[in-house]
Amino acid sequence: MATTKTLIADLYEMTKPKVVFLMLITAWVGMALAPLGAIPWQAVIMGTLGIAFVAGAGAAFNHILDRQIDQRMARTQRRPIATGRVSSRVGLSFAILLTVLGMALLLVYTNALTAWLTLASMVGYALVYTAYLKRSTPQNIVLGGLAGAMPPLLGWTAVTGEVTGLPLLLVLIIFAWTPPHFWALAIHRRDDYAKANVPMMPVTHGIAFTRIQIWLYSWLLLAVSLLPVALGASGGVYAFAALGLGARFLQWSYRLLYNKRVDAAWSTFKFSITYLLYLFLALLVDHFVWPLITSWMANG
Repeated sequence: MATTKTLIADLYEMTKPKVVFLMLITAWVGMALAPLGAIPWQAVIMGTLGIAFVAGAGAAFNHILDRQIDQRMARTQRRPIATGRVSSRVGLSFAILLTVLGMALLLVYTNALTAWLTLASMVGYALVYTAYLKRSTPQNIVLGGLAGAMPPLLGWTAVTGEVTGLPLLLVLIIFAWTPPHFWALAIHRRDDYAKANVPMMPVTHGIAFTRIQIWLYSWLLLAVSLLPVALGASGGVYAFAALGLGARFLQWSYRLLYNKRVDAAWSTFKFSITYLLYLFLALLVDHFVWPLITSWMANG
């Protein structure tokens, strides 16, 4: 029994549940912002499960493909595949099973567009990014970032069956957010990546150059985050949140740029997660909560 529980725990760890949960939040926002009448609960629930399974499969494939790299890095050397607690064969079977289950749920209960977009996102992360880009170019996270930016679009298409402008704007926000988010971690773990011979930006171009890139991308992220407001898709509440969160991100990247704090890289990385969570929650408040409040105030 203990062995079975350990195996289940290890397989669960391989799905990177915290990362997948953040992805699901952005997918839920995509679902919530879609122009719907009655909530299509079947598509919402099964779409969530399907996206989660395929995303977890991508994470499991990442564990398998990166096992040698993971063994050399302090942050990842205790992962199930890297330590041998889970064999590559078992891990591969698990990843394939999750992919099949996720695709089946999406094809049967949502639509083919969502299923194939989700699969393409997983392949982009597991194969294009992990197997090739990560090992070949310091621009890996930029070129491969589109795969991780897809969940808002997947959530939208799961309940509408079509691609429109607003979810693409949300994808663009995550796409712009990914490099400063990940490069801050890469600075913090530079020695790990150098030891594993992974050409992350701080390894190939140095920490000073990467700090400048984070600073510049933080400005780009601020501009991109305001596009929903500029195009009339969001209102004042979201604009206020985007400006406030963007200013805070710039503050952290400034501290990182000029090395104002010893823990600036790690703190920038941690804030970037908070930034994305709060920004997408602000979208929901702007579209649903604030109109209810203003309506209630207007009616006395």
